[in-house]
Amino acid sequence: MSVRVYVPLSSRGLAALVAEGRIDGPMRAHAVTEDLRSAWPEADEESWEYAALMAAAADSAALRQTGDVPRRYVVAADVPSVAPAAGDDPTLVDVAADVVWKNLAAAHVDTEDEAAEDDDLAWFATQEIQHLL
Repeated sequence: MSVRVYVPLSSRGLAALVAEGRIDGPMRAHAVTEDLRSAWPEADEESWEYAALMAAAADSAALRQTGDVPRRYVVAADVPSVAPAAGDDPTLVDVAADVVWKNLAAAHVDTEDEAAEDDDLAWFATQEIQHLL
């Protein structure tokens, strides 16, 4: 059984993923965890997934460096397992495995530069990812 994770990237990170077809592990990502379910018991699976996605989006914004496109980039992928990461964010996980292209599910990206932190991200199929650069 695999776990869906949301991996925050910068535009340079997305370019490296497209060029190499993988993101080398280990890495930090976000996922629906037991801690999240316990902290927010009235939510449903869709709400938990959205929380993990938006936590990854916030981390993506923090990854930007000079020369990066000012957009949030998150890839959704399936990995064999995760381990809860220390900290206040119940969605934060450690991923030991590499994320390979065939295990990507989608990309979630801002459609405009400098979007607000609470704006929704647009969904892109894996075959569209290379065109986001």
